Amino acid sequence: MRERQAQEAERRFGEAVRRAAAEGAEVADRHGEEVAAVMGIAGCRRPGGDLPDFREFLLSAPGWDDGVEFPRDRDLPRGIDFR
Repeated sequence: MRERQAQEAERRFGEAVRRAAAEGAEVADRHGEEVAAVMGIAGCRRPGGDLPDFREFLLSAPGWDDGVEFPRDRDLPRGIDFR
């Protein structure tokens, strides 16, 4: 990721846009603190790259075929007095 000062990025915005589309994101900093980024549209549309969606992620989880049991407490909950 390329970095430059915010003031320079303002003067050369067109160049920053071209480079971001061709080479990847560019970060602008002000007084040493990152304040903005210019990135190509492909990075905006799918920031995670080729990650599966959440549903696919959950469905791809391994099964519990290792004999692990999750015991449940069968006691009734404690009584509550609503007076």
